[in-house]
Amino acid sequence: MATRAHAATRNRADAGGEAAQATRARLLEVAADVFAEAGYQQAKIRQICARAGANIALVNYYFGDKLGLYTEVLQQTVKAGHIAAMRGALEQEGPPEQILRALIKARMRGLSRRDEAHRQFRIFVHELANPTPAMERVIDEVSRPIYGRVLELIGELLGRASNDEKTRLCAHSVMGQIMLYALASPVLKRLSPGLRMTPKQLDRIADHIAEFSLAYLRAARKERSNRNARAAGK
Repeated sequence: MATRAHAATRNRADAGGEAAQATRARLLEVAADVFAEAGYQQAKIRQICARAGANIALVNYYFGDKLGLYTEVLQQTVKAGHIAAMRGALEQEGPPEQILRALIKARMRGLSRRDEAHRQFRIFVHELANPTPAMERVIDEVSRPIYGRVLELIGELLGRASNDEKTRLCAHSVMGQIMLYALASPVLKRLSPGLRMTPKQLDRIADHIAEFSLAYLRAARKERSNRNARAAGK
């Protein structure tokens, strides 16, 4: 009976064509709002479907189950941070400093979508408080490849291997500056009322993060080079 019901749902969705895809997109949009409000554990599929005006069976059809729906919401939330632009920045040819500047700017520009940034913040707050298996999947599929390339880039700037502890610490410091604006913008806006996450201001913040980070990376590389030179001269 369940199989026949599932097949019937599939046939109806396929027959809808563009309408079916619109329903799927609507489910994702509404689910993102509900997960941001309540978190994964407290969110109800019935509530999501009621808001989206969709049949509950469509969640199973499109996403498998509640966790599948939540996983796709997380993926879209992460990708909303200009993942494609970040990948493009990392894949470009040029000096490492130029690539790092482009990477930081690409990520910061993703924060200009204010409503999305606020929703992203709330979803991740819930996720940090009550982790789900979905986060590990999103990290493996979306974040880990970019992280690996960032380690290579920072390693080039430092003159160290990508798996060196100093390389990781410096990469985390750069990422941390960006994530402060990505995840704590509601707090920052209260601490600094003049903060406006406009494209122009985000570009200025990106330039500051790049200059701040590169100043340390240059100094660290020079210090290590001088230390090695002194050791070689003994």
